[in-house]
Formats: sequence, C-alpha cells, structure tokens
Amino acid sequence: MSKFDFSGVTIAYAVTGSFCTHASALEQMRILRESGALIIPILSENTQNINTRFGTAREFAEKVTEIAGAEPLRTIDGAEPLGPRKMCDIIVVAPCTGNTIAKLANSITDGVVTMAVKSVLRAQKPVLLAPATNDALAGSAKNIGALLNTRHYFFVPLSQDDIHNKPASTVADFTKIPQSVSDALEGKQTQPLYIC
Repeated sequence: MSKFDFSGVTIAYAVTGSFCTHASALEQMRILRESGALIIPILSENTQNINTRFGTAREFAEKVTEIAGAEPLRTIDGAEPLGPRKMCDIIVVAPCTGNTIAKLANSITDGVVTMAVKSVLRAQKPVLLAPATNDALAGSAKNIGALLNTRHYFFVPLSQDDIHNKPASTVADFTKIPQSVSDALEGKQTQPLYIC
C-alpha cells in the first residue's frame, strides 16, 4: 500500500530507451496509478520500435497500456497539446536517457518525449527526470548540471550503479519516483545525488 495519495493528479509518464530499466519504470507507473493518479503514458520512438532481450516493443506497449489504463501517446502532434490544454500536473520521464537529457538541455524538440516535455514546460508545470545513462559522470554531466539549474526541472535521486565496471554510469532510484513526484508538485527537489 502506497503512503501517497495522488487522487486528482494527472501524471504524464514518458518512457525512453535504457531498456534494462523498463521493468522498474513500469512498476513505479503502476504504484502511481494505484495511488490515485491518472496516467497519460508516452513512448519514445525507440521504445515503440526496438525489440530487445527484455521483450518486444509490442509487448512493452501492451504492458504500458494495461498499467496506465490508456493508450500511449506516440507522436509529436499527439504530445503537443499536453501543456496548452493543461492535460497534466507533472511529467515524469523514466527512464531518461543521456540522449534525451542532452536534447532537453539544448532545447531540441525532435520526438514525442521532447515535445511532451516542451509542451508541459510551456504550461510551467514540473518535469521530473529519472536518468539512466552510462555517461552521466562523463559526457552527460554538463547537461545534467544545466537541467539541475533550470527552472521547472527536477530529478529523481540517482547514484552510480556499477562503479568498477561502469564508473561514469548512474541510474535513478526508481523506488523514489512517488516521493519525487510529491516533492516536485510542491516545487521541491528531492536530494538529487546520493552515495550508495
């Protein structure tokens, strides 16, 4: 049983690559819905089309639809109305790849997820990112730093996930998504970095 009550809250929940974290992302989507939130699911182009060792794109989309209780948004024009029509209170991007972080940090809008974020920002609603990237402490560090210092962006707490084999890699603690959503809705940043 969740300690959070998100009754009356609409959460746009976008899923990008980092396929190895998809199961964790879906579990938190389920928890948010069971906590009363209305979920608007969004799938990146890669998530919609790439089959991996974790399953097929079709199977994944079916799971998302079942958990969210709604068909995912899949196109730029489908995502564009989120902000202007005030369709959600917050957008969560979980997982959020280094590629997506780079695009957001540089205001690049070339896909359904980046359009969804841009649209939500237009309405000055919070954007909560749950990074999962092998270069967070290398090439992506400057982009993460930029977004940490940009209004309306919030981060799910993240830490290194394999310091010996992937020293630049970090993954958000997906179990902290509900708390991070609650905090972001109040304009607060949950501790963004932690040592595990």
